[in-house]
Amino acid sequence: MAKTFSRSELTEYYKTHRESFSEHFKLRIHSALSWLTQAEQLKELDFKFISLWISFNAAYAREIDDMQLGEKAAFNEFIVRICTLDENHQIYDLIWQKFSGSIRLLLDNQYIFQPFWDFHNGKISEMEWEKAFLLAKNKLLYALEEKKTDKVLNVLFQRLYTLRNQILHGGSTFNSRINRDQVKDACAILSFLIPSMLEIMM
Repeated sequence: MAKTFSRSELTEYYKTHRESFSEHFKLRIHSALSWLTQAEQLKELDFKFISLWISFNAAYAREIDDMQLGEKAAFNEFIVRICTLDENHQIYDLIWQKFSGSIRLLLDNQYIFQPFWDFHNGKISEMEWEKAFLLAKNKLLYALEEKKTDKVLNVLFQRLYTLRNQILHGGSTFNSRINRDQVKDACAILSFLIPSMLEIMM
């Protein structure tokens, strides 16, 4: 498995090379590293997850005038670009070697699948959410079989986005027992994925 920089090594690399970066890129990396540092210091999982998400958000951020794609489309585009630039297979190894089991469990969890909550909120029927879940599973199985890293990451971040919304919008209680496993796995995965993404970016 390819060796990745630790957060402290990334910070040192950034400080050494920042003069060669554009102002906007420097701001993105500096912000992402600051939230990654904060996440490392937090033991409470809800706050750790939010800090990690903000770090990820800073990494894929674009100029405000260029956000016509919408947030989810922007991070999907970012994921495709990162996977394309992953010449040392850092992201690939994390997905297929280190976290394949945890990722499968997350992606098979209905509680972080948005249509499940749309059904419970009366927006769609039970049949519609179950059909959407089955369709998503089939697409994911294909991505897993073909080892399409960007497709798997895309689905993973869609699920984590739902988890993020549940916490930020008050849809779950603080330190909820219902989502502990999801939040714990999400923190573990993001704690490795984000440094790799930042390293690839720099």
